[in-house]
Amino acid sequence: MPKKTTLKDELASLLTEQRNPASSQIDEMGIEESLRLINSEDKKVAAVVEAEIPHIARAVSLVIQSLRSGGRLIYIGAGTSGRLGVLDAAECPPTFGTIPDQVVGVIAGGESALRKSIEGAEDDPEAGIRDIDSLSVGEKDTVCGIAASRRTPYVVAAVQRSRKRGASTIYVTTNPRETFDLEVDVAICPAVGPEVIMGSTRMKSGTAQKMVLNMLTTASMIGLGKVYQNMMVDLQLKNQKLIERARRILMFAGNVSYETATEQLDMADGHVKTAIVMIIRKVSAEEARRRLSASDGFVRKALKSA
Repeated sequence: MPKKTTLKDELASLLTEQRNPASSQIDEMGIEESLRLINSEDKKVAAVVEAEIPHIARAVSLVIQSLRSGGRLIYIGAGTSGRLGVLDAAECPPTFGTIPDQVVGVIAGGESALRKSIEGAEDDPEAGIRDIDSLSVGEKDTVCGIAASRRTPYVVAAVQRSRKRGASTIYVTTNPRETFDLEVDVAICPAVGPEVIMGSTRMKSGTAQKMVLNMLTTASMIGLGKVYQNMMVDLQLKNQKLIERARRILMFAGNVSYETATEQLDMADGHVKTAIVMIIRKVSAEEARRRLSASDGFVRKALKSA
C-alpha cells in the first residue's frame, strides 16, 4: 500500500515553497539593493508566461466558446489567487461591456476574504463544492481554478466538481507542468521558481497569475468582437473618464474632431461601436445598428458590410 503523502511532504516538494539562493542574504541588504533583487526576479516572470502561450491560447478558445453560447467564465481561488480572479472579473463589465455575471470571480471565504485574509478557508474542499453548486455551474460554463501551489483543497474540489457538472475546466498554477496531476481541459503552468521571500506567492506567482488572467479575458474579448483595431469599443460609459475615453476612441477611429465625436456618440445613445460605424460609413444610428447586428457585433465586419 503506497504511503500517504503528508502536507509536510507536499510543501517540501513544491517549487514555490523552496528557498531562493539569490535572496538568502536579503535581510542584510540595503533598501535599494533589495529592491533591485526583487526587480531582477520579477523580470523572469514574462519569459515563463510566454512559454505557456500555447496553453493559454487553448484556454481562450474554451472561454470564447462558453461566452458565445451564453455560458460564463468563472474564476475560483483562495487568498492572493482568489483576489486576482475577482479583480479580473470585476474589471470586465466597465472595460468590455460584459454583463456582471458573464465573468465571475469566487474567493474562498466569500467577499470578506477580499479585504481581510481568511487563511483557513482554503483548506475546506466542501466549501469549494458548495460554491460551485450555488452557481449552478453547467456544460456551457468554463471554470478556471487559480492556485499557485496547485494543491489548495478548496480550489481542487471546486474544479473537480465543475468537471462533474459538465463544465470546461482550466487550472492556473505556478508550479511546473511535470508535477501537475489534476484532470482538467487545460493546465497553465508558468513555473516562476522560488520567491524572493520563501513561500510569499503574492510576489512572482501573483504577478504571473495576473498576467495570465489578463491574457485570458483580453484575448477572449477580442475574439468576441469587443475590440476594434487596438481600442476597446464595448466600454460602458459609467463615469466621466469613460465618456471622455469613448470620445477619444471615436476621434482616433474616425479621424474626426472632439466636437463631432461628442455629437455622434450622443446620436448613438452612448454606444461606441454604433458611433464608429456611423462616422466611418456615414450612415444613421439605425443603419449602423443593423450592420453591427448582421456582423455579430464585430466593427470591422460591419464596416465592410452593405
